[in-house]
Amino acid sequence: MPYLKLSNACLAYGHVPLLDHTDFMLDPGERVALIGRNGTGKSSLLAALAAGSGRGRIDDGEVWVQPGIRVGYVPQEPIFDLESTVFEAVVSGMGETSKLLAEYHEVAHQMGEAGADFEVLMARMETLQHELDSRGAWAYEAQADQVIERFGLDPDAKVGTLSGGQKKRLALAQALAVTPEVLLLDEPTNHLDIATIEWLENLLIETNVTLFFITHDRSFLDRVCTRIVELDRGKLSSFPGSFSEYQQRKEHLLHEEGLANARADKLLKEEEIWIRKGVEARRTRAIFRVQRLDQLRAERQARRDRMGKVNLQIDAGDKSGKLVAELEHVSKSYGERVIVRDFSARIQRGDKIGVIGPNGAGKTTLLRMILGELQPDEGIVRQGTKIDVAYFDQFRTQLNPDSSLIDVISPGSDFVEIGGARKHVIGYLEDFLFAPERSRSPVSSLSGGERNRLLLARLFARPANVLVLDEPTNDLDIETLELLEELLQNYHGTLFLVSHDRTFLDNVVTQTIVAEGDGNWREYVGGYTDWATYQASLAKEASKAKAVSKPIVKTADPVKSKGEKLPWKEQRELEGLPGKVAALEAEQLELSKRLENPAIYQTDPVAAQKSAERLALIDDELISLLERWEVLEAKAA
Repeated sequence: MPYLKLSNACLAYGHVPLLDHTDFMLDPGERVALIGRNGTGKSSLLAALAAGSGRGRIDDGEVWVQPGIRVGYVPQEPIFDLESTVFEAVVSGMGETSKLLAEYHEVAHQMGEAGADFEVLMARMETLQHELDSRGAWAYEAQADQVIERFGLDPDAKVGTLSGGQKKRLALAQALAVTPEVLLLDEPTNHLDIATIEWLENLLIETNVTLFFITHDRSFLDRVCTRIVELDRGKLSSFPGSFSEYQQRKEHLLHEEGLANARADKLLKEEEIWIRKGVEARRTRAIFRVQRLDQLRAERQARRDRMGKVNLQIDAGDKSGKLVAELEHVSKSYGERVIVRDFSARIQRGDKIGVIGPNGAGKTTLLRMILGELQPDEGIVRQGTKIDVAYFDQFRTQLNPDSSLIDVISPGSDFVEIGGARKHVIGYLEDFLFAPERSRSPVSSLSGGERNRLLLARLFARPANVLVLDEPTNDLDIETLELLEELLQNYHGTLFLVSHDRTFLDNVVTQTIVAEGDGNWREYVGGYTDWATYQASLAKEASKAKAVSKPIVKTADPVKSKGEKLPWKEQRELEGLPGKVAALEAEQLELSKRLENPAIYQTDPVAAQKSAERLALIDDELISLLERWEVLEAKAA
């Protein structure tokens, strides 16, 4: 029996149908990814499923949810009470019990404060304990504590003090705290750093929760999903397998659709010519041909063409000097916190640099020092000549919500100049898929993906030989991402790219600067996968070195040991230890050989990661067994 079912669903925004009599079914154990162009209604569909049974948030049709199942929902922009604590936010989805748990947590916190009225608080604590006991709510508290710890959050922190990435983790923790059978996620990777995304991938796979999620992160898609569902022109199409398999099948389907449409258009044109012939032809025309013409006209009118592609162009302007920036032993701190420690680098014209690091590592601080906007505490930064910088801000602070689209692109003028050619601003906005009638709409009316497109349009409306893109991939659909990749690959200026999209980094950058903790930064050749492969090889070498340096313990003679005064259970344990150690060492050797083959990191990076993790665990297990062996031998002696 399916968990969720959508039947003959219809949903329209204005005159455009987002869902056009479409069906969908989610079965237990599936991890289904919903993809499609920006503005096609993906978030509306997810919200309709989260709304539950009945007509909910759709105009017509039915949303059915299996009775009794728990559904967790994380919207794209979660809304929280900013004055509440993290613990209160996490338990807020547990109904009436959430209020009792939140109060119990608060009272327990107050009892630890100096000057608290202990007797009053203790009496209230006993009352709360009794009510929670009667509801069997302690399991809920344990779940809440567990997910808060798992997501690395402070239970007593105010929600209003959290960063964007922490709020996204909070929303995921809130959804998982009720142990849902079905989890609905809208862009779960937005505002998360790469390490957190990879951790989330493992969590979703290991928990075996049924998933229906929206994402444009192609690496996340390939790793997590078991089926792709595409929303295109109001219809849902299912593609079992990974995102890579979907791309191949989709290309073939679009080719076939193009051929069919071309045949239909040709036939319609021929019939239109026939019907307009002279009197003789009209007198003898067959009724069935007239009827077929009417049908062809109706089919052509009803046909919805695919949304066009963004027309991305960028003018690199005049060349900068060969040297863009040079850093020598640069350091920067804020109070006791070291952001950059003794970092040196030389950046030349045409370099495409990816900046990788966890949220809060100081990526923006490092970029500002490279560009000369921020002075280091120690060291020297030299800027090159003729540098013209364009900056893409992930928080879109450059966009005034009350401004019209035209004012954002070209304030005070009806034209923009791209590559030396003048273009009317409305035509330029059409290149970014904004219809002429929306050109005077306020920025506040745009979706997240549309705002990103508008910011790109603003960015590319003037020449720049240095581009700084801070999380440009958030909310962009996959087709636009691929077009942006191609544009940046052919860009002749210098690029600094901060992104959590691993595929985007691999396809664009030529080198990476990576935060390695405690203010240390290091430069590597290649993209994210090249860096990850290098890190895996370092881990393998460390494991080998650790295995070689392990203490050599004299092998016990099981026969001789039988005569010693050991308890029977420990004697049997001692006899079995040589076999266990030998088995682990054999497994260690096999995994090391497997990781020595560089092909595994390209063909099956998931297996490579699991093998590296297992290799690290074997070292710990061997040390534990050898220590136990030594203890038992000493005891026997």
